[in-house]
Amino acid sequence: MLPSVPIMEGSILRHIVASDGTRIAWHTHQRPGDEVQLRDRVPVVLTNGLSTTENFWKHLVSALATTTHLVHWSYRGHGQSETARSGDYTISTHADDLLRVTEAVRARSTFSGAPVHIAFSMGVTVLLELYRRRPDLVRAMVLIAGGADHPYASSAAFRIPGARAALRMALRTAAPIVPRSAPVVRRVTASKALFPLGQAAGVFGPEAPREELEHFLRAVGTMDLRAYWESLRSLMEARASDVLPQVRVPVLVIAPERDVMALRADLDTLRRLIPGAEWMIVLRTGHAMLLEAGGAVSARIQEFLLGLQ
Repeated sequence: MLPSVPIMEGSILRHIVASDGTRIAWHTHQRPGDEVQLRDRVPVVLTNGLSTTENFWKHLVSALATTTHLVHWSYRGHGQSETARSGDYTISTHADDLLRVTEAVRARSTFSGAPVHIAFSMGVTVLLELYRRRPDLVRAMVLIAGGADHPYASSAAFRIPGARAALRMALRTAAPIVPRSAPVVRRVTASKALFPLGQAAGVFGPEAPREELEHFLRAVGTMDLRAYWESLRSLMEARASDVLPQVRVPVLVIAPERDVMALRADLDTLRRLIPGAEWMIVLRTGHAMLLEAGGAVSARIQEFLLGLQ
């Protein structure tokens, strides 16, 4: 399991049981007494990106925790959730886990409607798959730095005949090797050279906080690599863009100015195909925009949430 920043002191870690028996962890960002007081507020559910550590949400948690019934959950093989008992890490299964978490959140809430969902990176396609199945569980969506389909879906490289099949073969071939590479991955992700390399490659923006992102990189190195790799393989097969024209809830799309992990064209597809979607570009940010410009992102999300009242 992937270590993360500890949950708020005094808050309660809870679990749902997935279809294959895997225990999926979730918690609110309030202490029990405060949680009771906020149960009549609309729940807001945070869905991570692949391998995202909890510190990515620190600015948003700071902005919303005292006024919002704020919930965070972890994918199987991430955070405090178990690795998949069945070995299943497909996007469809992650979406089913989110469905069960959402139902558990609603069961503990006195708010009569569906939660608002905020999703980052891979979480965008997971959330859209939830909407495909159960639109009644989604009051509104904030989609951050992630597309509906697999990464680079709009790239010309994927229009080359055989490119997708070749990528699938490469990922499948590497799968048995990945767990054995854990010691090497751990050393690489712990290296002080990795952060500046990430900035040079454009993965991290110029305002990226080094300490926070090095925490994330170290945590990736210590997680179950099979969970990471199988989730990545599934992400590269993701296709949820057909859901976009069917969306009938308010949506805010937040895009980094320059992101080599989630292409602008992939995010622009969300804006074009979701009826009435709101749009924000955050300047001087890359894929880690939740940390790079957390104040600006949180302020815009607060404005969006106020507009739902």
